[in-house]
Amino acid sequence: MYDRPLDGAVALVTGASSGIGAATARRLAREGSAVALVARRRDRLDQVVCDIAKLGGEAVALEADITEPERADDMVQDTLDRFGRLDILVNNAGIMLLNSALHTTIEEWDRMISLNVAALLRVTHAAIPHLIYAASTSPRQVADLVNVSSTAGRVARPGSSVYGLTKFGLNAFSESLRQELLSERVRVSVVEPGTVDTELVNHLSDTTQDAARRQLDGIEALRPEDIADAISYIVTRERRVAVNEMLVRAGDQTW
Repeated sequence: MYDRPLDGAVALVTGASSGIGAATARRLAREGSAVALVARRRDRLDQVVCDIAKLGGEAVALEADITEPERADDMVQDTLDRFGRLDILVNNAGIMLLNSALHTTIEEWDRMISLNVAALLRVTHAAIPHLIYAASTSPRQVADLVNVSSTAGRVARPGSSVYGLTKFGLNAFSESLRQELLSERVRVSVVEPGTVDTELVNHLSDTTQDAARRQLDGIEALRPEDIADAISYIVTRERRVAVNEMLVRAGDQTW
């Protein structure tokens, strides 16, 4: 058996029941990492755990709504209780609710801020001390924190004001955190996917969903595995290499 780049490492992936999160969990397991998978849908998590087991990997399903403040801390602690360490955090959980400011509801804005910002901050805050410890004690001598942002964190468009706010803010947060954790050998990276074939648009209203799908006509969307490849590339680099930002658009995408 050849040595894999993440042998002995432990990763925590949020939003891991489908799409980019599930694909990333599988990919990190292939690279040798044990994986804690966090999401609300237990049946979907169990399927990903089963997939990883078939690959010969080790994973645990942690069912939780991380918008509940105490659950964010719990998920980090549950990962430590199960695997004893935390080397990689992938903040992937997020929701996109597109609409104009005139026609949206404040509840939709609150939902995006609660998951895309507040929950991510809590998970990150709970994980940082353990990532620092992992960087100082592991054979890799480095740990990784990867935040999944979006092209919406670079390009503002009508109907996406608050979604864009959460992603522009995430990019700034990631860069500041990168500078803070440099001396601790914790690499902070942000991945900005373009159009990906995931369930993200399923949360939209029927009218907005139809408009979004019409906009995407003629674009061959990225697959979740394409973004998992990017995340895997980031976290498997030697410690001297830090890939701080990666923008991955669909080949036909203009924005």
